[in-house]
Amino acid sequence: MNLISERVECARLGTNPYVIARLHSGWLVIGDVQPLPGYCLHLADPVVSSINELNEAARAAYLLDTARIGDALLASTNADRINYEIWGNSEPALHTHIMPRYESEPIEKRRMPACMVYDWKNSPPFDPVAQADFIAATREALSQYLLA
Repeated sequence: MNLISERVECARLGTNPYVIARLHSGWLVIGDVQPLPGYCLHLADPVVSSINELNEAARAAYLLDTARIGDALLASTNADRINYEIWGNSEPALHTHIMPRYESEPIEKRRMPACMVYDWKNSPPFDPVAQADFIAATREALSQYLLA
């Protein structure tokens, strides 16, 4: 079992501390670390190895939920734009890294993928107290799309 599968299983059991919300196609979770404020991931549920394993309706649902998450992050942060990355090389399960990007970033970093220009190992860890307002605002922005 890979990390994404483990995190989805914990989300289903209610034991994943990173869960922000349950959407139709998966789970919105905050990143373990925050190289930029508001960094999140969308974890597909059910877990599949890639988007190509989904039928057309499931693909559309996953991508629509991902865009809705981006809209919510724009509403709950002062981000200038949102970057979306679906890789699956290290963890072969469908998940999307969703990274708010800010006008305040140094120009040499803002023009590059965040994974290439930020020090992830030394980024601030997720802090449920410090990020409580962000989580609440993001949930509120997604409220019409959440599963009960």
